[in-house]
Amino acid sequence: MPPETPSLSRSVEDYLKAIYSLSETGEPASTSSIAQILDIQPASVSGMIKRLAEWGFVEHAPYRGVKLTATGTREALRIIRRHRVLETYLSQRLGYSWDDVHEEAERLEHAASDELIDRMAAAMENPRHDPHGAPIPSSSGEVEVRNHPTLAEVAAGERARIRAVRDEDPERLRYMEARGLMPGVILVLEARAPFSGPITIRVGGDEGTLQTIGFDLARRIWVSIGEESAQE
Repeated sequence: MPPETPSLSRSVEDYLKAIYSLSETGEPASTSSIAQILDIQPASVSGMIKRLAEWGFVEHAPYRGVKLTATGTREALRIIRRHRVLETYLSQRLGYSWDDVHEEAERLEHAASDELIDRMAAAMENPRHDPHGAPIPSSSGEVEVRNHPTLAEVAAGERARIRAVRDEDPERLRYMEARGLMPGVILVLEARAPFSGPITIRVGGDEGTLQTIGFDLARRIWVSIGEESAQE
């Protein structure tokens, strides 16, 4: 990092985390998608992206999007580790519900030191996943690759296990919990309507409860299918 680069502000950390999230599939993050996830104006994003590039955190090609450099990725994973360890600690040790931990961790992640995060992780015997199933990066910056399909991609008749869910919306998390749609649960996809229509699933396996959910919700649930679904 160049010597004139300031210590990372909350804003910079939020940008790096957002860009990492948007580019997990390998595709660059667009200015508009960054603006949307951070709920700010695209013009503001353009200015920050220019500064992040000057500091060596991102590579930006006009009209092609933004990618994190190795330095940017390392910093993003450090922030994500903080967030996910905090979520897990709040859930496991302080009794927070899984729909409350995201916003609380958002507030705490910018103030917590890496040493505190490492001690919290050690106290929990270094968990691999947060309460929503997302992988927790190690203190050395290694992270499990999340390449599972979403429930929206599963074919009718297939059996799947929920691996992770999107965690930003507390109301949606409460909705999923009330219907048993949580990491580790087995699903059987019974039917799917065409043109991104509703999906009918059996929650809990072959003898489970029959439910119908929307396509948009199914896109926010990552699963493993086939033989992999039987693995914990």
